[in-house]
Amino acid sequence: MTPGQKAEARIADLGISDPRDLDVEAIASDAGVAIEYRQLTGCDATLVGFGSRAIATIKRSHSRGRERFSIGHELGHWELHRGRSFQCRVENPSENLASDAGLEKEADTYASHLLMPGSLFSPVIKPLGTPGFCQIGEVSELFQTSLLATTIRLAHVNKLPVIVACYTLQKRRWHIRALDVPARWWLRSALDNDSFAYELLTTGKTYPAPRKQPGEVWFENDDAEKFEILEHCHPMANGEVLVLLYLTDFEMLEAGFDPNVGRRKYATARKANRV
Repeated sequence: MTPGQKAEARIADLGISDPRDLDVEAIASDAGVAIEYRQLTGCDATLVGFGSRAIATIKRSHSRGRERFSIGHELGHWELHRGRSFQCRVENPSENLASDAGLEKEADTYASHLLMPGSLFSPVIKPLGTPGFCQIGEVSELFQTSLLATTIRLAHVNKLPVIVACYTLQKRRWHIRALDVPARWWLRSALDNDSFAYELLTTGKTYPAPRKQPGEVWFENDDAEKFEILEHCHPMANGEVLVLLYLTDFEMLEAGFDPNVGRRKYATARKANRV
């Protein structure tokens, strides 16, 4: 089973059918993990186990969503990587997405599915259309998760044609696409000056809902200029911006392979030079 499947199986075994019943401390206790809160320094959570019992020590935070994600993350380590001790920086899953920390990403995935299982999350998302960050914020309140974790889950649940990305003014830090969004749409490695995300980082201006943008603002593909997408962005810490991109044109979802973008074009050029 994948990390996500294991987390959702635990929720199903407990018979939880309402987001308000996702008591993560009780879920951890049922799995043999006791939760303690302390003012940790140098890490956001620790996990120490022996036999069938463990103690997860969680850094106190002003954000209940961050505390809950930390618990889910440590429970993920317990379920997936038992036999090891961990000191984790899990308060911001953005850092794990931008790194090569494989075990940390697995624990993040477990936490995401545990706190926002598809059986409960998808029915909440479905009637929202193409939600902006205000609506996603309401969903995060329902599930008691952070805005960032909820937005990442929005992409992973694969119910909307969305790409979630994180940028600074200098570069793209990471991105996630819904499974049904074709990988041929190659995101730019740096923000275009015409993007709302660039406008937010340089002027602080925000918009209340997703707005139309030419596809070429966000994608390197030569045919991107033929399409429009929806963009919405939200400021993050450390000069970063979180971006939602919705592919609302059906032709974009049906577009075929494009060899002339990103790493592919260089591979194609090398192959041509060998002929």
